[in-house]
Amino acid sequence: MNARSTAPSVALVTCSEVPDLDPEGQHLLAALRERGLDARPVVWDDEDVDWSAPDLAVVRSTWDYATRRAEFLAWAARAAGATRLLNPLPLLEWSTDKHYLAELEAAGLPVVPSAFVEVGDEGDHPYLDVEHVVKPAVSAGSRDTLRLGAHEAARSRAHVAAVHAGGRSVLVQPYLTAVDDVGETALVFLDGELSHAMRKAALLPAGGGLVEGLFAHEDMAPREPSAAEVEVGRAVVAEAARRARAAGAEPALYARVDLLPDDDGAPRVLELELVEPSLFLDHAPGSAVRLADAVVRRLADPGGRGTAA
Repeated sequence: MNARSTAPSVALVTCSEVPDLDPEGQHLLAALRERGLDARPVVWDDEDVDWSAPDLAVVRSTWDYATRRAEFLAWAARAAGATRLLNPLPLLEWSTDKHYLAELEAAGLPVVPSAFVEVGDEGDHPYLDVEHVVKPAVSAGSRDTLRLGAHEAARSRAHVAAVHAGGRSVLVQPYLTAVDDVGETALVFLDGELSHAMRKAALLPAGGGLVEGLFAHEDMAPREPSAAEVEVGRAVVAEAARRARAAGAEPALYARVDLLPDDDGAPRVLELELVEPSLFLDHAPGSAVRLADAVVRRLADPGGRGTAA
């Protein structure tokens, strides 16, 4: 994107592995163009891109950020200095490291129990004697993530050590077995409002290996979320909006809140996705249109303060 057209211009930010966007990104691209916008995909680390050219840059399919977080955030800071970046830089910085889960819990939100094992920490993590999940604190698409049984202590220790060897912190969580029957609930919020929800089948098979490729395949279907799930989702998005305002930034254009049921069936936050989430625009009719309309509203509201939060 090197020159402006007369129409407002929108860069849909992607990675070199999917330079033309993934399927849902194509739906959004079409919806934006139908609204008269000059929209096109742009690879985030393409050194030839002039980031002052688009009126708005929307981060969408930057799936490779997890192994290059420092480089990605340095790019985001440059882009945010040249154009309007959504989601905004403070939310990208905060939500690309899953230590944010501890902050959500401290804010009183129900989070899947989480323990962080930092590089150099000694001793075993607290979930070694139950079925659990080990993943990097900076990760995406279930890569470098293992589901481990209580009988796999040696494998668990080895995976923690392998992640640490790459200089990365580790997140360990007990495996909430209800997900095997109920699945995850993914709540998608566009401009602060609930747009749609999906059921995601359990991704991690017992005894399975590491994901190959950009991300794990997801088995999905539309879902009508419960009132309790919606309440938790709204509270999480409101907390993200509070943090954005505190940093002088506008609230998220999009957010996905992933929930798991605990042993009592109550929803707990597994992840808050603000960077590159699948929003299932190609599975939820009308959702690409709703996101395109949200982009149009942001373009008409330069400060971004008139949006729902």
